[in-house]
Amino acid sequence: FELNGFLEGRGGARPRDDAHQRKASLAETRLQLEAETHLSAVSFRLTADLLYDALADRQAIDLETGDGFVDLREANATFSPTNFADAKLGRQILTWGTGDLVFFNDLFPKDWNSFLLGRDREYLKAPSDALKLALFSAWANFDLVYTPRFDADRFIDGRRVSFFDSARGRIVGRDAVVQVDRPERWLGDDEWALRLYRNFGAYEGALYAYDGFWKSPAGQNPLTGRSTFPALSVVGGSLRGPLGSGIGYAELGYYRSGDDRGGDDPLVRNSELRALLGYEQEIARNLTFGAQYYLERMLDHGEYVRNLPLGSPARDQNRHVLTGRLTWLTMNQTLEWSL
Repeated sequence: FELNGFLEGRGGARPRDDAHQRKASLAETRLQLEAETHLSAVSFRLTADLLYDALADRQAIDLETGDGFVDLREANATFSPTNFADAKLGRQILTWGTGDLVFFNDLFPKDWNSFLLGRDREYLKAPSDALKLALFSAWANFDLVYTPRFDADRFIDGRRVSFFDSARGRIVGRDAVVQVDRPERWLGDDEWALRLYRNFGAYEGALYAYDGFWKSPAGQNPLTGRSTFPALSVVGGSLRGPLGSGIGYAELGYYRSGDDRGGDDPLVRNSELRALLGYEQEIARNLTFGAQYYLERMLDHGEYVRNLPLGSPARDQNRHVLTGRLTWLTMNQTLEWSL
């Protein structure tokens, strides 16, 4: 039996006034406790955070959104049903893909509020209530993740972080908190995620597939005005390995918007094609440089524009960003820049 944990306090303030947010952005004390025990054939793991958040609107516990004074991060059992398979059942943190803080074949929930407010990076990954089955062979390895009820992102909704609302044409925050209709049927609103991967010499290649819903709101109910999570299917692939004196990687993903296949519904996000190129290299002792280029292309853009209401701002067909990172490992310090 092992028991670990930490106690921390975090605070933050906005350097300039936001008409729709508090001056303070973060004021919390957190105690994380992590317990793990190993029996003959099964390992059990429990990780929970006890949180006092002085800026929270309410302290009632909501394990889906992470609100309240308890955030259950992990509660799972791991076992091996055969000598070529591992299984993990319960609440767990899941991730895969090659990108550095860019995720598009990784369709597991993220906590974007935590990331933007300045919490530790581990809190960018939100938990999933799922079954993960890993199969191993000499030819390739296969991962299957089944989530019996949709796990959404802990998305930006205006309560803690402001955002640009295209419908209103301005930045909004606590004055226009996003209200959602979330898919909540057990076994009916489920998710499937697959990964097939293997090594080709020094390179690792992977294929991905996902069937579920957009992880953050990507649609709107025209009758109620509430935001929705339309159906989504994703297929993609990645390759990572040596390139010159460093490591290069590439990733591609095709997003098929199941509720707007023709791109002619302005209230549902269009299908998309996403691509990522990245490179990292140690440029001095314990000093690593990394850069990546990310492209997101809207499909059926012409149909999208033709069906916009008069006077609506047209969304760009392409969005792209170049990001870089310098990491000094000896001091555990990271300097980031982006364009």
